Amino acid sequence: MANPNHSEQPAATGSGPWLERRYFIDVARPRLTPTQLMAAVQADVPHFAPELLADFTKKEGSETGLRVGEEFEISILGPWNGCVRVTDVGDTLFEFITLEGHPEAGRIRFEAHYLDESPDTLRFEIRSRARSRDGLVAFAYSTLGVGKRVQEATWVEFCRRVAAASGGQALSDVTVETLTQTEAGSHDLERNA
Repeated sequence: MANPNHSEQPAATGSGPWLERRYFIDVARPRLTPTQLMAAVQADVPHFAPELLADFTKKEGSETGLRVGEEFEISILGPWNGCVRVTDVGDTLFEFITLEGHPEAGRIRFEAHYLDESPDTLRFEIRSRARSRDGLVAFAYSTLGVGKRVQEATWVEFCRRVAAASGGQALSDVTVETLTQTEAGSHDLERNA
């Protein structure tokens, strides 16, 4: 379970702007309910991650499912490896926090739910609130754009794989929204669909 040698790395400890990211995909007439779909994702998180971009390995804990306190080591394309800890698990959601040494400082949440306005449509979404670990990572992520492209490709593919596992029909490709908040409080919303 949780390794006391790995300190959590919340967003407040990071550098650069706060980034709130949201990746989501809507699926019509899924064969799985949000609870069933999330059970499948929780049972095998590495299966849904594109292994060439981000290879998830559970460090210890149960072989199936997720438990609060379990940790994953993530081998990320480029010099971006890091670890995350499970901080929340529910029937339709789970959440990770980054650990010391991860390129980001923050949390990421995965959730499945029906849309209120369209009860035969399921939405799978990933939301994160994070900052870069330090100024060097912030420069590589934002200025050079390397980390941003790898991260976006990872979570877009994760969403696509979850949508396919639902057994329904994706209504469009993955939508990506990024809200950037600077130290001065300014906001900028970027949306790609």
